Amino acid sequence: MTRPPLPPFTPDTAAHKVRLAEDAWNSRDPEAVSRAYTPDSRWRNRDTFLTGRAEIVAFLTEKWRKETEYRLVKELWACAGNRIAVRFAYEWCDTNGQWFRAHGNENWEFDDAGLMALRHASINDQPIAAAERLFHWPQGRRPDDHPSLSDMGL
Repeated sequence: MTRPPLPPFTPDTAAHKVRLAEDAWNSRDPEAVSRAYTPDSRWRNRDTFLTGRAEIVAFLTEKWRKETEYRLVKELWACAGNRIAVRFAYEWCDTNGQWFRAHGNENWEFDDAGLMALRHASINDQPIAAAERLFHWPQGRRPDDHPSLSDMGL
């Protein structure tokens, strides 16, 4: 089974891969998200290290239990061969009603079938007031006409 677009990536195919990843994460469906990764995928997410789809599902399940109202925007930074670099921002609310905007970068490496084998994410959370939110679309896929990170100055 393959998961197009496949490496080697061009700027266009990499940007498409980034959007597909964004759409999956905005679904907040841990099982669906995990299928984009190899069965033995390795992650570094902040200070957490994971291996394999089962750990990814458990991690994302807990993440989205704590991070309510999650909305994500990803943007291609660079690509070469089977690697893609991404920058992103997402907004979320904790269970006490405090809003945050997380800013981060990811480095991805794919196998020949287009599954992500490695994911390294560095992320910083910024507390924001509800009035400072920029991501207001209904839960789920970001609308095509929503501004990009660059358009928003993020």
